[in-house]
Amino acid sequence: MKLISIKLKNFRQFYGETPEIAIAGGQLNTTVFHGNNGSGKTALTNGFTWVLYNRFSAAFASENQLVNKRALAEAELKEPVECQVEVCFEHDRVRYLAKRWCRAYNTKTGVEYGDSQFSLQFAREDGRWMFPQEHPEDVVARILPESLHRYFFFDGERIEQLMRNDKRSEIAQATKTLLGINAIDLGIRHLKEARKSLENNLKGIGNPETKKFIREKQGKEQELEQLERRAEEIQAELVRQEELKHTLNGRLLELNGAEQLQTTRNTLEARRQELVDRIATARRDIAQVVSTEGYTVFLSDATETFRQWVRQLRERGEFPRGIQREFVEDLLERQRCICGSDLKPGSSLFERVRGWTQKAGSADVEEAAIRTSSQIEEIDKQVESVWERLDRLQETLRDGYDELEQVKAQLEETKTQLRDFPDEDIQQLQQRLDTVEARSQELNREIGANQQQRTTLKREITKLGKQVDQQQMNERRQLLAQRRIAATEEAIERTIAVKERFEEKFRLSLEERVQALFRDISFTPYRPKLNENYELMLVEETSGREQLVAASTGENQILSLSFIGGIIDGVREWSQRNTLMGPDSSTYPIVMDSPFGSLDEIYRRQVAKSIPRLANQLVVLVTKTQWRGEVAEEMRDRIGCEYVLLYNSPKPDCEEDAIALHGTRYPLVRRSPNDFEYTEVIPVAK
Repeated sequence: MKLISIKLKNFRQFYGETPEIAIAGGQLNTTVFHGNNGSGKTALTNGFTWVLYNRFSAAFASENQLVNKRALAEAELKEPVECQVEVCFEHDRVRYLAKRWCRAYNTKTGVEYGDSQFSLQFAREDGRWMFPQEHPEDVVARILPESLHRYFFFDGERIEQLMRNDKRSEIAQATKTLLGINAIDLGIRHLKEARKSLENNLKGIGNPETKKFIREKQGKEQELEQLERRAEEIQAELVRQEELKHTLNGRLLELNGAEQLQTTRNTLEARRQELVDRIATARRDIAQVVSTEGYTVFLSDATETFRQWVRQLRERGEFPRGIQREFVEDLLERQRCICGSDLKPGSSLFERVRGWTQKAGSADVEEAAIRTSSQIEEIDKQVESVWERLDRLQETLRDGYDELEQVKAQLEETKTQLRDFPDEDIQQLQQRLDTVEARSQELNREIGANQQQRTTLKREITKLGKQVDQQQMNERRQLLAQRRIAATEEAIERTIAVKERFEEKFRLSLEERVQALFRDISFTPYRPKLNENYELMLVEETSGREQLVAASTGENQILSLSFIGGIIDGVREWSQRNTLMGPDSSTYPIVMDSPFGSLDEIYRRQVAKSIPRLANQLVVLVTKTQWRGEVAEEMRDRIGCEYVLLYNSPKPDCEEDAIALHGTRYPLVRRSPNDFEYTEVIPVAK
């Protein structure tokens, strides 16, 4: 995905329609936006993600209030005010124009907002713009999946959150999506399903001894599946026990007292559970809607085919004709036309009327077509209802997750205060801790027994499979079925081996790239490591042994940047050498809001030097203080486009501000000439 331009209309701080804002590419691949806090940097960053994914960053407040306030204030009652963002981009030599818009209305009771709409067009070689046959969201998802957008459009001051423990699984999943490894997993699953189907077929045609071996083998496989599920449950419970153990250890350090804080904590715990239950209910409701009605969204092609069929019959005059075949046949049987003429068999009039039987419509067919058309209309309405319910449920999920994060933060703050006061009897806490530790030991013993049973079952399954192979089969169908099963087994083994080798090789290559980028930026002796689950951690060598490092906020920012840069560089190189069913990786943009906020001078210089090399395109949004000396010096030679976000303040006593760029002074803040708050985009001349 190569960004070409962005254009905004009445979007948050941007009043009216901005000129087309070009995004730099090629050798001078950096685009810089200068603006003070509140001037629209975060809004501009979220303009990209709103258009492409209808998503916003955590720092973007009041997501449902997108329309510019001045435009609303100037509009008449119930007059629609449109908010719109257009992003032009190129992918695989095809230029696309993505557009999302919504409308707001002034009413007597306040402002009402409508739902957002999305469209996507592409330019043909002859210059004509067309709409793709696929759903526009599917086209964008194929180019850069929604699950990955947060790694390419993000708030630089919060980038270190990508490295939090609870985000590591998302990073691993996103990386596998980029590589196309999920497609390989899907292929392996389908091969296993095919093997089971082939074995069931062989069981039906094989001799009694073969059937017995297959039944035993399938029974062992079911036992193995149960043990593997139990192994996952044990691991999950172990995690919970460890978390409880950690909590109890922390509370052993508490002192007694502080009843008010304890009550607050209990209230927060209850609220946290309520939010967890609400989120679980919303997820179940989403699953219910998808499983029971989700099929309707895939019927568009079938319903359109039916409509075309009926339309073609009508155009050819074959259906409906307004006269039924049964009526014509009744006239021929009575040998009298409706005009009173005799219809004698063999006469010219008889043959002429009989010819209408070929043109007349069947009552049953016509009735069925009408009934089916009515059902199709209901299906189309149901599709809209499905999306509306899913949108509402997704909004409930987002709100639940947002509030849950707030409650967790308040809980942590309350726990911190309680650590300074006595809370519970130490002896009782120690007894509970002993119970937790005993349970953990019991689970660990079960892990060992479970692993041993799984190993034994796998050995028995392999042995039974060989026994099935060794059976003498005389019938041709039996031999063919056995060869198919063997070929499927081999395909599964080879596909798994390819996946493991591919993933391991890429992971090691990615780790080297992340380490190289981290060394270029950081002055610490620490070294990033990437485990088999793509979980990134920071280690240091102590007496020849690796020790985990509790990274600072600045180090986590650099670690996150190194990881993103390593992914982009690695996938770009691998996509040129390996054909895999992942998204095209020839070009990746990075759009960063305030990437230098919490870094010291040394790190600021190193990051400014490194980030233009991380991606094919870089869009940076900075304040004047973030753009001081070392940053401007390091990035100056990579800038292709540069803009100033001029904030017009309605405050009579506002403190005006400006920035000097290339020998010219550009205003950053000035007194609004019309008592409205809005932002202008001013190109910087070189």
